[in-house]
Amino acid sequence: MNLSLPPGGILVALGADLIEVERVRGVLERQGPRFLERVFTEEERAYCGAMAHPHKHYAARFAAKEAVSKCFTTGIGAELGWRSVSVYHGLRHEPLVRLDEKGQALLRHVGATHVLLTLSHTETHAMAVAALVRA
Repeated sequence: MNLSLPPGGILVALGADLIEVERVRGVLERQGPRFLERVFTEEERAYCGAMAHPHKHYAARFAAKEAVSKCFTTGIGAELGWRSVSVYHGLRHEPLVRLDEKGQALLRHVGATHVLLTLSHTETHAMAVAALVRA
């Protein structure tokens, strides 16, 4: 087993987000596939959909997208879309971030080389902290 940590470096930006899990569950019940396809990548939908309580995992990923957008100081909009940020898992099941072309361009623009992410959720809340780092 490889126990090495992700590459370190100089902290460029930090972002965090906290969301109520029930809020995400409500949107899922009201909007269903429309919400899922607008906000989450196919990879995220496959992962969360396979979980016993998908709404908790969707909430954590929603928080991750918000946290990353706060790192860039753009929010979600024209410069960074909901699906510009995709959360997937590494070999030890650690959360990792995949950025689309818009996200990669922003990463270069701010002088960072990668995104670090941590997620957590309880029955009632989900949170994410993201950091932009320059190697």
